[in-house]
Amino acid sequence: RLRALNRLQVILQHLKMSKQTDSTAEVLLEKKGGAGIITLNRPKALNALNLSMIQQIYPQIKTWEQDPETFLIIIKGAGEKAFCAGGDIRAITAAGKVGDKLSQDFFRGEYRLNNAVGTCKKPYVALIDGITMGGGVGVSVHGHFRVATEKTVFAMPETAIGLFPDVGGGYFLPRLSGKIGYYLALTGCRLKGRDVLKAGIATHFVESEKLPALEKDLIALKSPSKEKIADLLNSYHMKCKIDQEKEFVLDEHMEKINSIFSANSMEEIVEKLKQDGSPFAMKQLETINKMSPTSLKLTLRQLREGASMSLQEVLRMEYRLSQACMKGHDFYEGVRAVLIDKDQSPKWKPAALEEVSDEFVDNCFKPLGNDDLKL
Repeated sequence: RLRALNRLQVILQHLKMSKQTDSTAEVLLEKKGGAGIITLNRPKALNALNLSMIQQIYPQIKTWEQDPETFLIIIKGAGEKAFCAGGDIRAITAAGKVGDKLSQDFFRGEYRLNNAVGTCKKPYVALIDGITMGGGVGVSVHGHFRVATEKTVFAMPETAIGLFPDVGGGYFLPRLSGKIGYYLALTGCRLKGRDVLKAGIATHFVESEKLPALEKDLIALKSPSKEKIADLLNSYHMKCKIDQEKEFVLDEHMEKINSIFSANSMEEIVEKLKQDGSPFAMKQLETINKMSPTSLKLTLRQLREGASMSLQEVLRMEYRLSQACMKGHDFYEGVRAVLIDKDQSPKWKPAALEEVSDEFVDNCFKPLGNDDLKL
């Protein structure tokens, strides 16, 4: 019987390993050569992250970090359209409405994963081909290398659904040049292709069709250092001529963006946009007027405070904000209007910036005691 039991354990162990590379699994975790490879595998859902994916990826990164035979970690998305379009917002909404623990567990797990990426001791290469938004930014932007392609579409569109640009947005956005990060966070503006590199979000730019070759070359590197990996990425980057001559889409507006978005309050930003009156300013005003006033105020403060915090401090702050949003009104209303009914006309409460009090905003940032995020 003992032998039968042992055999059963061997079989189970084997099944566990094969489950990881089963093409129906939501995330594939494989070791090839000296590389650990994470493939987000929900192409129909644009590779949106759910809690079970997060719970598989986190321990695997930690394991590879300790493994002397793993020299780098690569993360990519399955399918043609997306690297990762964000977190599984519908599941969180459903849970939050009934006070289910998922609305805590999801953010806690996701932010711990973001921190694992940001502190990873092994070189971490994200191939951000296709749509990369929200949660997809969180599992890429904090790593050492982010390779964009002509298909990359970046955005942090959270203010449109009553949330805020989380997953460490409070850390990386205010560190982009000038006030680009504030502009991207508050308006949800989308950047495409080479502009994702020019904004400082990606570190390299490579043709989408060259990614399989790049991945193969990364896997083939023999016990590579971070420098060797950088050299390989640079060589691909240098060869890519797509949109090389094109000027950065925000270049002509940078002066305005820097002056308008350096204001101290949302009301002041709106006032400055009105005073400016240019077509660009009016377009931003129109966009901002559609966003959740509560989200806008939380976001502006999140970025201003995050500018001088460590990634860990930012993620703790963002966890507090996430739980405040789960208790509020706008997140559920935003998800309803944008993702469920798709009528695109959310009824925000409060409906105007002036009605979102400083006291309310302060409360959202308060420590949660024993419930605070532990990293």
